[in-house]
Amino acid sequence: MFSKARLDTLSDGIFGVAMTLLVLDVRLPENFHPHDNAELIQGLLDLWPKFFPYVLSFGVLGLRWVANIEVRTRAEYVSREYVNWWLLYQLLITCVPFTTIVVGTYGHFAPAIWLYAGHTLLIAAVGLRLTAITPHLEQGDHLDRRQFSGMVLIASSLLAIALSFVYPRGALWALALNFATPFIRKWSRRGAVAD
Repeated sequence: MFSKARLDTLSDGIFGVAMTLLVLDVRLPENFHPHDNAELIQGLLDLWPKFFPYVLSFGVLGLRWVANIEVRTRAEYVSREYVNWWLLYQLLITCVPFTTIVVGTYGHFAPAIWLYAGHTLLIAAVGLRLTAITPHLEQGDHLDRRQFSGMVLIASSLLAIALSFVYPRGALWALALNFATPFIRKWSRRGAVAD
């Protein structure tokens, strides 16, 4: 048996480092030497293809971290199976800076979208598996939010992959749906109540 508190502590550190590393790819070129305000502003605007994936990845990681801390369990210890899935989840989290760099540099190519969206899809699937095997899981709205956010990440990842076949440059916008998860959930619950 393994201490859940120690796993949670390491998880917080891994998320913190991964989220910090994301910004390292958002920088002006070393040979950039603006001569006036307009050139500096243009140089900053030219960072958009890297800045958007940074914001997107930071948001996805932040939402995953929030979803993780919302899961409530009375268990102080977890099994080897849980730890194995947890390690896979953490491995996927640590790879987010890499896939963000790839999509920030080559986002106009469909394979970059496939890599990034496939990666986020795996994060969501493994996260849902972790929730399913969490011992002594407390039921409630927090658990519903966690599972719903995982499903939105899966759906938006699949949508990004599908869009990449016709419009790779705009496919990443599908993942922005994750920021609307609370509204999507509220809307879907209203629809379920109306039926």
